[in-house]
Amino acid sequence: MLRTPVKPFLIAKNEEGKFRLTVRSTRYNSQNYPIVSSSLLPEAFSTAAAARAHAKLEYGAEPGQFASK
Repeated sequence: MLRTPVKPFLIAKNEEGKFRLTVRSTRYNSQNYPIVSSSLLPEAFSTAAAARAHAKLEYGAEPGQFASK
């Protein structure tokens, strides 16, 4: 069975118009089922580009590792 991997960084706009960054990690159990853990960062960013730049600087994110909501 093919599974689409979850992108490790999610950028979402909140109700105040700020962008929030969620860092996600995927591990697999003994039946090869993916288990995704998410951590919403406390910082809010004024633009999606600022959130992306923070992820690149702090977590070593690379292009193609971002999802948006």
